[in-house]
Amino acid sequence: MNRAAHIKRVWRHDGHTILKFEGIDSISDAEAWEGADIFVGESERARPEEGEYSHADLLGCTVFREDSDREIGVVCAIEEYGGPPLLKVECAGGREVLVPFARSICREIDPARKAIRVWLPDGLDDL
Repeated sequence: MNRAAHIKRVWRHDGHTILKFEGIDSISDAEAWEGADIFVGESERARPEEGEYSHADLLGCTVFREDSDREIGVVCAIEEYGGPPLLKVECAGGREVLVPFARSICREIDPARKAIRVWLPDGLDDL
């Protein structure tokens, strides 16, 4: 079921983004929205700072090995477990590889071309 709501206010608290929606004025009103997906139009999204990337920028990017231009796969998700984010890369044959989204590994990120060049430690893409 799709429902529309308008954001009245946004703020940060203890490292989390808090949204206040119009017409939702109590915790019990908000509980009905628990687990809901939030879709924001492209024109209304905050732009990342220079050198930062949104998940939408990274999803669908083709990942290449920096040293050989060999295609590893396509970013199908971003996983976050408290450390650096992990790019979930779907490889040929359906196999998945998790690539740390760190400057030391992701050497060139070009969202406009939907390409990421990575240096992988030996064996990482064989896991």
